[in-house]
Amino acid sequence: MSEEIEKRKREHIETVLSEDVSGKGLTNGFDRYYFEHVALPGIDFDQIRLETEIFGRVLRAPILISSMTGGTRLAHDINLKLAGAAQALGVAMGVGSQRAAIEDPSYEDTYRVRKVAPDILLFANLGAIQLNYGYSPDHAKKCVEMIEANALFLHLNPLQEVLQVSGDRNWSGLIEKIGDVVETVGVPVVAKEVGNGISGFVAQSLADVGVLGVDVAGAGGTSWSEVEAHRQSNDVEKEIAHSFACWGIPTAEAINDVISKVPG
Repeated sequence: MSEEIEKRKREHIETVLSEDVSGKGLTNGFDRYYFEHVALPGIDFDQIRLETEIFGRVLRAPILISSMTGGTRLAHDINLKLAGAAQALGVAMGVGSQRAAIEDPSYEDTYRVRKVAPDILLFANLGAIQLNYGYSPDHAKKCVEMIEANALFLHLNPLQEVLQVSGDRNWSGLIEKIGDVVETVGVPVVAKEVGNGISGFVAQSLADVGVLGVDVAGAGGTSWSEVEAHRQSNDVEKEIAHSFACWGIPTAEAINDVISKVPG
């Protein structure tokens, strides 16, 4: 199983680097908005500060390098470079899904970045779907401890999984299991999508079980249905995956929906 996961992680990197995997037919939605110019701003621009505090860490700017990779040797160099940039800039970072390292501890180092980024807000990462396939809250806690993380991402990727070769398809009953992780893991838990968006309704259900934030990761950027299409050898399955390149909630719409439906 670990070799299969490592192969998939390596193919994901190679596919993103070599193919056009952007979403097709929609944008992230920000093109519908503009900033109103104020000709008399009444401020001193040199006094503007972008710092923000989240989960006990101060960021120099509210920016997150969000969960690129891990679980293959190539990913180690990528994660170290991303973490070094996060440390230099004072922003946050999340690693990719740590399932590979849970299955095979020899991959743990591909996620460890504290040696180059001792001070950053660092998110561990596990697919929520794994809670339906033998993983427990203790596995989630191990992900946190493995990389000395400050918080945990549980990622939600139903479209990618259903289109993936041998993907996991049972998404029933997960909300209660996510709540169990919140109670066990000992750090803040944040849910994230991978490029198709989180609605206000889903965000509220996550908040109800103690999830402290969401990364809506909406449509309009990288499409993981496109990534999986390029990995398919079956022509019919490939075409089905390509047909979902325009699927998802644009990021701007997801943000608006979450803000309007989740108090606070």
